[in-house]
Amino acid sequence: MKYDDASWHYEGDFPADLPPAAGATHIGMFLAWAVLHGLAGELHTEDSPEILQQLQQRAISPGEFLIRACDEKFTDEDLSDDGNAFAQHYYRSEGKWGDYLDDYEATLGQKGRSLYYVPDAWESYDRLAPVIQKRFNGWRAAA
Repeated sequence: MKYDDASWHYEGDFPADLPPAAGATHIGMFLAWAVLHGLAGELHTEDSPEILQQLQQRAISPGEFLIRACDEKFTDEDLSDDGNAFAQHYYRSEGKWGDYLDDYEATLGQKGRSLYYVPDAWESYDRLAPVIQKRFNGWRAAA
């Protein structure tokens, strides 16, 4: 199952002054959180440990991790069973967006500016990670 793909975001309202990599930022933030919280799939733990280590050391940004380790695509192979269950609840399920993008916008958005302008930086991640963690804790408690 494909949750998201940076290439889906290159057209339409994508700002002409941004590089295509800006379409990976919101995806990379969620995936980085999941991977850094033990929800990575074997694709990362067994097949790409070098890139995973770079993410853990913050030597690459969340968006860069998505681009380099996932070819810009976020799929069920990126996550463990628990990670997929949470992603289907919070990120995207059956073609519908979950609450993640609303939380992303509320936390990192700038009034009147496209979400694609959110910097692919650890400072952005550090602001968003507690929000995702709270959602995860709530999901886990309800399960």
